[in-house]
Amino acid sequence: MTTQEQLTQVFNCNFVAYYRAHLSHVNIEGRNFYSDHKLLQKIYEDLQNQIDRLGELLRTIGEYMPCEIQDVLNNSHISTGILEGPADYLLDNIETDLDHLKDEYVELMMIAENEDRQEIANYAQDRILQLEKFIWMLRSTLS
Repeated sequence: MTTQEQLTQVFNCNFVAYYRAHLSHVNIEGRNFYSDHKLLQKIYEDLQNQIDRLGELLRTIGEYMPCEIQDVLNNSHISTGILEGPADYLLDNIETDLDHLKDEYVELMMIAENEDRQEIANYAQDRILQLEKFIWMLRSTLS
């Protein structure tokens, strides 16, 4: 896989993870509503910001951001299925999504390093650290 292909894959997964985190933020209920709602807001806002950043990175290497929403959904490695249920279920699913997204960034970092695209590898490394922080926060909330 090339940097362009993996960057597009990261875009697809990020887009779906963003939507699912935003959906969970809006639909979460329960005794810890306020803190769960705020945590999910931090997560979805961060992922939302990456949509533009990933699109810009694709443009810097002469590629286009995916143009068909159905392609984004079909090519994401993150589930696009229905996400509803109790708060712990929602948080657990978002943790799983972020863990998978982190793995996609690890792959991007390795590919970019092999292709001597250090700026993209550095971006991927920064994203890995941020996702690990969110995963830690979700795990701590669920324990």
